[in-house]
Amino acid sequence: MLEKTRGIILHQIKYTDSGIITQIYTKKFGRQSLLIKGMRNRKTGKHNILFQPLFILDLELYYKATRELQTMKEFSVSFTPYNIYSDIKKSCVAIFLGEILTSVLKEESPHEALFDYIEESINFFEKSKEGFANFHIAFLAGLSSFLGFEPGPRLNKEDTFFDLENGIFVPIPPVHGNYATEEVTNILAEFFVSSYNTICNISLTGKMRNDILETLIRFYALHLPGVKKIKSLEVLKEVFN
Repeated sequence: MLEKTRGIILHQIKYTDSGIITQIYTKKFGRQSLLIKGMRNRKTGKHNILFQPLFILDLELYYKATRELQTMKEFSVSFTPYNIYSDIKKSCVAIFLGEILTSVLKEESPHEALFDYIEESINFFEKSKEGFANFHIAFLAGLSSFLGFEPGPRLNKEDTFFDLENGIFVPIPPVHGNYATEEVTNILAEFFVSSYNTICNISLTGKMRNDILETLIRFYALHLPGVKKIKSLEVLKEVFN
């Protein structure tokens, strides 16, 4: 059946000599694998840039729910993250977020609120001219609520440790050992209640930003066992160090 939907590009891999398989998160069908033939040949290869992480496309698909690989009839650009890919730091964030989303978005079913969150976040990131060093941390903090394991707000300042297994703030280190340090906990508590417009007020050193990022990824891995090692993490940490 021919279907129209909007999709956010997450990742692509080579397929045969000239084709690609793109992982895409669609508004209508959730995550889908899309087979695109001839994308890397001389005639149509110029369009391959449009299938990089965080590009948003309007798609017309030959969709079949039981099919592992969907086939595209045609596409047009809905949103081009031009400023993201013209800035080395932003482009590293885009690749990192694409890899994270590829790892955590497994559902082949629609989740419009989640799609809207990702789309609106990309738009905000594209427009950010400065003060975006904390964006990827804020994105992961917000994303956790759509994936079902966002912690509640810290109600007492005495709760100085973030329990990663149970997703709660506690006054003493839990015996299982999966918890954040006091310093990281204090900053994470801010991120979980901040908006994109206020994250620039959270002042961090490069080392602390990386410690918080690693803690969030540990938090994700504990609640989503399928999360794989994020290959782009080390590059991202170096860029913002």
